[in-house]
Amino acid sequence: MVFASQIFLFAFLPAVLVLYYATGRRGRAPVLLAASYFFYAWGAPQFVLILLAGTYFDFVIARLMVKREDPQARKALLVLSVAVNLGILGYYKYAGFFVTSFYDLLKWAELVQYRNVLQIALPIGISFFTFHKLSYIIDVYRGTVQPMQRFSLFAIYVAFFPQLVAGPIVRYNQIADQLVARSHTLDKFFDGIVRLCFGLGKKVLIANVLGRTADSMLGQPAGVLTWGGGWLAMLCYTFQIYFDFSGYSDMAVGLGKMFGFTLPENFNQPYVSRSITEFWRRWHMSLSAWFKDYLYIPLGGNRVSPGRTYLNLWIVFLLCGLWHGANWTFVAWGCYHGLWLVIERAYLLKRLERLPAVVTIPSTFIVVLLGWVLFRAPDIAHALMLLQTMFSPSAATIFARPLGDFFNTKVIVVLAAAAVLSFHSAIMGALPQSIRDAAAPAGRNVWARGYAAVSLFVLAWAALASGSFNPFIYYRF
Repeated sequence: MVFASQIFLFAFLPAVLVLYYATGRRGRAPVLLAASYFFYAWGAPQFVLILLAGTYFDFVIARLMVKREDPQARKALLVLSVAVNLGILGYYKYAGFFVTSFYDLLKWAELVQYRNVLQIALPIGISFFTFHKLSYIIDVYRGTVQPMQRFSLFAIYVAFFPQLVAGPIVRYNQIADQLVARSHTLDKFFDGIVRLCFGLGKKVLIANVLGRTADSMLGQPAGVLTWGGGWLAMLCYTFQIYFDFSGYSDMAVGLGKMFGFTLPENFNQPYVSRSITEFWRRWHMSLSAWFKDYLYIPLGGNRVSPGRTYLNLWIVFLLCGLWHGANWTFVAWGCYHGLWLVIERAYLLKRLERLPAVVTIPSTFIVVLLGWVLFRAPDIAHALMLLQTMFSPSAATIFARPLGDFFNTKVIVVLAAAAVLSFHSAIMGALPQSIRDAAAPAGRNVWARGYAAVSLFVLAWAALASGSFNPFIYYRF
């Protein structure tokens, strides 16, 4: 079940909300837990026991940990939990990748004549709920949080359906108090509905439209898509992935508010970044913070020598790329961003700070766009072919096929709207102060926000009812 679907919006969500508020305070936790497991079982019934067993395992490990006074015993329990969680993640997500890569190496060395492909079904959202549990067990070990005493509440933390399958990655210390007691107000509920509708609009009205265009262009045979088409296709994908993922995050935050929770924000207009360093402070912020606190700082962070700091950055982003998917394209994408972060930290960042935004924002955007080539491509060979196409301009033609074969008025309007929304803060910053002051009250007006939310919902519902649906990109991670 996905958020941007009629079954979720008109059946599951209303039913859960009615039960949640009708059962009273004592019945709300069971309703949330049952709803979350039903939500997960709808799309992956065969993996429900893995989610439940893993949750109970870490619940028990944390309680045992605080009862042990011996530091070595506590550390052994931590190692056990981390090993089990990463072992399960590694088997389901990476076993097939490493086995296939190993046989590719043997075939390249002419030691075997065949390519063995191991295919293992991937539990939905395993990367996200594994990181939820790891943050919990590590924080208990560090003594920064106390373990949850009620299994049902801990199970809600792990399986809470708004953030279960595609984040944001919620740290236990960010939500521990809310699991026990949280406020329910009309203002919070209204804000939740608005965020839900805005996220739905992002996904259905922008990401889906640009996604279909990008897929049709990038799926063309070799020689059909020329350099201009390559750039336009990747421009569509660059906006698609942002509005797709940030749309999901908006919906997750909005749904959380409707049930009284305040979930962490995950995006802050990343395409207005003036450097790759800033980009990663704005893009998928919950993941960046997770890697910083649980990997980068334990490796030494920037408290070590410059060379070791650069290595730490590169390791973090190599693993960040691998976290996104079991494919060498994701590894290359992570290394690509890690390389840029090292270059910026070494000597480029101070120079970028002296340049105007009109230079640094477009240049950073292009660097990010080129990175998305690796992220989008099915393999390294396809990525290199597309990059070669994009950097092989022809004076004779931009497209081997007419532009109208890929673009129509709707796509052009949506692409323009995506650009305006993506660079909104930069555009507003360039306008005179009088115009900014005049526009500010409209954005805070309750009636204006409500009207916009209803309009977006109606338009999105019409699009869902009349067209095909594309799942959220991050569901596969």
